[in-house]
Formats: sequence, structure tokens, C-alpha cells
Amino acid sequence: MAYLFGILIVSLFFGVMHFFTELKLLQKIQATVVVLLLVGGAIYYNYLQDSKADAIRETILHFNQGHTLKCQGQKVSNKTYTLSIGTETFIAKANTKDSGKIFAASGCE
Repeated sequence: MAYLFGILIVSLFFGVMHFFTELKLLQKIQATVVVLLLVGGAIYYNYLQDSKADAIRETILHFNQGHTLKCQGQKVSNKTYTLSIGTETFIAKANTKDSGKIFAASGCE
């Protein structure tokens, strides 16, 4: 859907430039290509962010299911760590050997 929206924006941009400016055809094409690249870059950035968010959700799901994760070489499980949902981090429980350690869910496997 985002691709269609991006193509629509670029088409409208080119249409407005065609009827309401005195630019030469080559200048119009160059401006359209620049806008197309910006819209394409925004769509790609959004795709990357969605992929990262999916990976973090998957990691949190495994943690909640009781699987042991590996974070920076350290084993993390729900027996010795708790999940901070707001910051998406794993915080070591008090009175454990790992007490005081914090790991971001984005850095875990």
C-alpha cells in the first residue's frame, strides 16, 4: 500500500510541475526523480524499522515462553531476569549473581 501511495505522490508532483511551472522537461524529470528517491528512501527506512520491531517482538516472545536468550555472551532467562516492557530491556532480578545487569532486547538472540 505504501508503494502505491508513494507513486501517487510522485505522479501528483509531476502533474503539478507540468501544468503550473515553466521548467524545462529535463528539469521536471530531475525534480521528479529526486522526489521519487526521497519517497523510496522513506519507504525503505520504514521497512527496516518494521523489521527491527518484529525481531524485538520475537525475542520478547521467546523470553516470555521461557526460552534462554543470549545477550552479549550472557544467558538470559525469565528465571533470573525480568522484562521491562516500556524500555524493552531485560533487568536482572535482585539477589541473583547477575544483579544490576541490564540488556536491551534488540541486542539479544
